[in-house]
Amino acid sequence: MQRIRLLHFADLHIGVENYGRLDPRTGVNQRVLDFLLRLDEVVDYAIEREADLVIFAGDAYKTRDPNPTYQRAFARRIKRLTDAGIPIVLLVGNHDLPAMPQRASSVDIFHTLDVPNVTVGREEDVFPIQTRHGPVQIGVVPYPVRQRLLVHEEYRGLSIEQLDRELQRIVTDNIRGLAAKLDPEIPAVLTAHLTVSDAVFGSERSVMIGRDAVILRSALADPAWDYVALGHIHKHQSLNDGGYPPVVYSGSLERIDFGEEKEPKGFCWVELTRGETTWEFVEVDARRFVTVEADLREAEDPVAALEQAVAGYDLKDAVARVILRMRAEQEPLLRDRQIRSLLAEAAFVGGITREVERTARVRLGTLSPEEMTPRQLLERYLDAKKTPPERKEALLACAEEIWEDE
Repeated sequence: MQRIRLLHFADLHIGVENYGRLDPRTGVNQRVLDFLLRLDEVVDYAIEREADLVIFAGDAYKTRDPNPTYQRAFARRIKRLTDAGIPIVLLVGNHDLPAMPQRASSVDIFHTLDVPNVTVGREEDVFPIQTRHGPVQIGVVPYPVRQRLLVHEEYRGLSIEQLDRELQRIVTDNIRGLAAKLDPEIPAVLTAHLTVSDAVFGSERSVMIGRDAVILRSALADPAWDYVALGHIHKHQSLNDGGYPPVVYSGSLERIDFGEEKEPKGFCWVELTRGETTWEFVEVDARRFVTVEADLREAEDPVAALEQAVAGYDLKDAVARVILRMRAEQEPLLRDRQIRSLLAEAAFVGGITREVERTARVRLGTLSPEEMTPRQLLERYLDAKKTPPERKEALLACAEEIWEDE
C-alpha cells in the first residue's frame, strides 16, 4: 500500500514584531524575518523530502489586513512549493478572516487567481487532491465565527453561552457531514482551525482574536479520517494518543513571547496510509527566549555577582530578559546600562525586572507600619515632621472626626 508524505504546519503569524528592531538591510523588522526563516525551513524540508502534500492549518498573518510586503513574502514561499509540484491546502484561520463577512480573507487571493496546486479552505468542504503517490481526500473546517450566526433570525437574542453551544453543535454536525462524503478506500485528512476540548494553551491568548467556542475531541476522533491536522493553539500536542486517527496540533513555528520560552516549535511530518498513518514532530530552529534569574541579596558586589550569573546562560542571538532579586541598598549600584552591557550577546533585551526587598521602617517604638492603627501612623508621621504639639493635637482631633465618619 502506497504511503503519502504529508507536511502539516500552522499559525505562522507573519507580522509579529515583539522583541525586534528594524533590519536596515531589508527594511523589515528582525522578528518578522525570524518568522519567514521558519517558513523557509518548512518549504526546504518539504522539497528535500519530496512531500506529496502540504497542509497549512490557518493564521498566515498576525492581522486580518497584512501589508503588501508580508503578503509578497508569504506568496513567494508558497510559489516555491507549487513550482516543485507540491500541492498545498491553505486553511482560513481567525487571523485570516475579515471583520466583515462580505470582505475577502487574507489568503483568498490564491483562490481568486486560481493558483495551480493551491486549495483555499474557505468553507466546510471535502477536496479530492491528486498527489504524486495517489489521491487524498481533504476535509476543511475554517475558524468558526459566532457572530455569523446572528444573521439568522433564530439565533438573535441568545446569550453568548447559548450561541457557543449552537456553534459547537453546528460545527460538530458539519464535521460529521464531511465524514459522510468520504470514499472509505482513499486516505482522508481533516484540517481544522479551532479550539478542541482537552487541549493545553500556550501563551497565544495574547494574540487570539475573540473568544472561542470549544469543539469536543470526540467530534474529530472519527476513524473515517486518517489524520486530523489542527491549527489555532500554538503549543504542539497530540490529543488522541493511543487512538486512531492521530489528532494533532502542530503548534506555531516561532516563539511569540516568554510564555513560549520552554516550548519546542516545529511542524509534523506524516506518513499517510488508509488506516495505518504514522507521524513525527520536526523541530525548527526558532529564536530562543532566555530568562536570566539572579538573586543578589547576599552579594557584596552585585555587579560581579550578576556577571557571574549571566555567564551561566547561553544568550547568543537569543531574546533575553533579566529578573533580579536585590536589597534596597543595592538598587543604585546596578544601572540599566551596566546590565545591558552584560547581555551584549543577546539579539534583543526584552526587559529588566528588579524585585527589591525593602525592610519596613520603624521610626518610633517596636511596631511596624502594618501593625499600627491609623492614629498611631499619623502620630508617627507628625512626630517625624516635628509638628508643634498644639498643631499635632488639632490635626489628630480632625482625623478622629474623619475616622468616625468613615
